[in-house]
Amino acid sequence: MGLKLSILSPVVSMARGSHGGWETSASIEDLARIAETADRLDYHHLTCSEHIALPAHELGRRGARYWDPLATFGYLAARTERIRFTTHVLVLPYHHPLEIAKRYGTLDVVSGGRVILGVGVGTLKEEFDLLGAPYDDRGPRADDALRALRASLSRREPAYHGPIYSFEGLVVDPCAVQDHVPLWVGGRTLRSLRRAAELADGWFPFAVTPDQAARWLERTELPPEFEVVLPPLAPLDPLKEPKEVHDILAATAAAGATIVSVGPALDSLGEYLDYLEALAALHAGTGV
Repeated sequence: MGLKLSILSPVVSMARGSHGGWETSASIEDLARIAETADRLDYHHLTCSEHIALPAHELGRRGARYWDPLATFGYLAARTERIRFTTHVLVLPYHHPLEIAKRYGTLDVVSGGRVILGVGVGTLKEEFDLLGAPYDDRGPRADDALRALRASLSRREPAYHGPIYSFEGLVVDPCAVQDHVPLWVGGRTLRSLRRAAELADGWFPFAVTPDQAARWLERTELPPEFEVVLPPLAPLDPLKEPKEVHDILAATAAAGATIVSVGPALDSLGEYLDYLEALAALHAGTGV
C-alpha cells in the first residue's frame, strides 16, 4: 500500500503559532465538516490529544485547548464511515489499562472498528501530581501498560500478570471489535521509537524533524507492517505550489514515513477544506 495522508486535527488543540484564527471560535459542526471531507477523500485518520489541566506557565508552549478524545471521536464517528480516529496521545500512566480497554473499546464498537490508540509516557509532572499518578517510574509503567493493553483489547475476559499491572477473572463488556487494535507510540526521543518497535504497531513522533526521525529509523529494526507517521519534509502547498507536492511526499516516504500528517494553519474553514481537496487530488496522481 502506498503512502497515506492523515490530518493533525485543527480546532481540538491549538499550540501558539500552529493554528488559524478561525479555529478559536470553531464549532463541532466545523470539525465535523472537516471529518466528513477527509472521510470522503480517503484520508487515513484524524487525531485528538489528551490533557486534563495544564499549568498556566505551560500555555505559551503547549496551548490551553485540548478537547476530550472520547467525546470528540464519538460524535465524529456518527458523521463518518471510514476515517480512523487516533489519540495523539493518551498518557498511559494516567490510566489503568482496563480503563483504556473499556472506554476505547466502547469507542471501537461505536465507530465500527476505527480506533487507533496512540499512547505516550508523558512529561508534564504537574499534571501527574494533579491526578495522583506516579511520575518517576512512568517509563516502566508505560511499558507494562502497553503489554497489558495488548493482552486486554478485544478480549471480554482479559488476563495479564506483569510487574505493575495484574488482573484476571474480570469481564470487560463491551470490548473492541477489531481483532487487533493498532497501538502507536508518540514521543520525541529515540527511546520512544525503540518502545514502539518493541511493544507497538507504529510510531508518530512530535517535535522531531523528519531528518532526525530518518536517522533514528535507519538505526532501528522495525517489525512488519509498522506504521511511521511524519510531517512532510517541507510544507505542502497544493494550492500555490502543486508541482512540488510529489517531490516532498516522495522524500518524506524515503525518510521512512508510511503516513504523512498534515495540519496547515489557514485563515478560514473554507481554505482548510479546499486544501484537503487539492492535496488529496494531487496525492492520488503522484503514485507515491
